[in-house]
Amino acid sequence: MINVLVVDDSAVVRQILSKELSKDSSIRVVGTAPDPYVARDKIFKLNPDVLTLDIEMPRMDGLTFLQKLMKFRPMPVVIVSSLTPKGSEMALRALQLGAVDVIPKPGSSYSVEDIAIQLLDRVKAAAQVNIDNVATRTAESIDSIAGMHRLSMLRTTEKIVAIGASTGGTEAIREVITMFPANGPATIIVQHMPENFTRSFAERLNEECAMEVREAADGDIVRSGLVLIAPGNMHMVLRRSGAQYHVKIKDGPLVQHQRPSVDVLFASVARYAGRNALGVILTGMGADGAAGLVDMHENGAATIVQDERSCIVFGMPKAAVATGHVDTVVPLEKIAKQIVSELG
Repeated sequence: MINVLVVDDSAVVRQILSKELSKDSSIRVVGTAPDPYVARDKIFKLNPDVLTLDIEMPRMDGLTFLQKLMKFRPMPVVIVSSLTPKGSEMALRALQLGAVDVIPKPGSSYSVEDIAIQLLDRVKAAAQVNIDNVATRTAESIDSIAGMHRLSMLRTTEKIVAIGASTGGTEAIREVITMFPANGPATIIVQHMPENFTRSFAERLNEECAMEVREAADGDIVRSGLVLIAPGNMHMVLRRSGAQYHVKIKDGPLVQHQRPSVDVLFASVARYAGRNALGVILTGMGADGAAGLVDMHENGAATIVQDERSCIVFGMPKAAVATGHVDTVVPLEKIAKQIVSELG
């Protein structure tokens, strides 16, 4: 049984989240709190396994509370945030501070039905996180990346790097691509994240990376020196016209409960890039990407997954390994170098 504490200043949101979570027999809402001060007392009293946390709250904002929580009582936290630009930016900061995932608040953009599956999936994933890894990565991410030694010997290549990630993936992706130099390999990424959040995520990475990073738009050319991140709530697929690759952004049904889906991206990469591609699966809950990685491998692509020790959740990588189509399993801190080795 997963015990959850819901923290939000809105009584309506607390009621909605509690109701949806309680529909799953493996989850029990042990309490709710309207602000961090009440939440602090209930954490000590109720000892929840997972916390859902709003960011914009009275008395103490969610970011300040999260920072204190991860220092004195680390635990899995799922952020429930508005889709405003400010909300998206604050949610990304929360992920850097140790939150394991983010979902949108129910409202005009997302109905209660829309977020229900995401809410249950994220809470279940959070309950399985390696909290020691979360705390370690949090401490590292707070440090400045100034002076980082990039992989300056990386040669420009026609190959495409396709990366899939979910829970814990924002910081994992950051660790990998900040190692690439300005002429790094053409990289396309699916990170399970709501719309608007992916744009803020790309903008933040663009400030930290030598490569250009942006949220993908329909028709964008895939080229060296550029990282494209699939927009939240849309699938991204690779296409080829002559010798040039580009992406197509499209709607479509959820795949593995996800949109964007890693499987959808990887299947298109297998078809259009084949042996000119490299597939990478990082930390995440579920099995999205495993079937697509098989497609890529069978079409000649090299495949890499993150190892269990360094994962926040060893779900997606574990499912990929189980297929027997993974070439290399390495810790997160060595994945960028492994990519360089494969491309060389």
